[in-house]
Amino acid sequence: MSKSRRIIPAVGALAALILAGVGALADPTGAAGKREGLGRPALAEELRAWDIDIRPDGQGLPPGKGSVKDGETLFQARCAPCHGDFGEGTARWPVLAGGRGSLDKDSPLKTVGSFWPYAATLYDYIRRAKPYGNARSLNDAEVYAAAAYVLHLNDIVPADFVLSRDNLVQIRMPNAAGFHDDDRETREKRFWSARPCMKACADGTARITGRAATIDVTPDAKDRPRGD
Repeated sequence: MSKSRRIIPAVGALAALILAGVGALADPTGAAGKREGLGRPALAEELRAWDIDIRPDGQGLPPGKGSVKDGETLFQARCAPCHGDFGEGTARWPVLAGGRGSLDKDSPLKTVGSFWPYAATLYDYIRRAKPYGNARSLNDAEVYAAAAYVLHLNDIVPADFVLSRDNLVQIRMPNAAGFHDDDRETREKRFWSARPCMKACADGTARITGRAATIDVTPDAKDRPRGD
């Protein structure tokens, strides 16, 4: 048999396999409605383990509570190596406290207290990602405590405050009114053009009016502290 005669049946078999695979994707249960025997339905506890997001309105917050006092102890042990004893940041790690009233300055300091609009976001972020290098190692009460301490560092709650699911959503963040919906489609529509100018669009010489700042807040792997 010639080489070409051997290739043709092989190509035909390969095409049949590809078509069969496409058909399986289109109908994962099979033409007769039977399952293919791959995998199993996710268990309720498995879904709960993934469903950990917290909405700005507090939906998804778990039961529990944590005090500023307990949060300070936890913060010193597991957060301060990166963020400093008082949220001031170490090396190139982000600052967590301060910066109130700096957002309209040339060098704004965006911290939890000066920039974040929702307290629930703080709980969500700590729960998902902290401490650095050992995420999801804190239980719900510890997350409440850590969040309470960070809020206290920003003068949002007093030293004797106990944070819980019930009162977290009642906390009004200093910059809560500093955000608005993207309304460019209405407010800036008059500037739009069906034929935008691409060159020689203005008289005079172009000049630099501002420069991007290098924040560079992610330390090198060799010198990063661990949160565990």
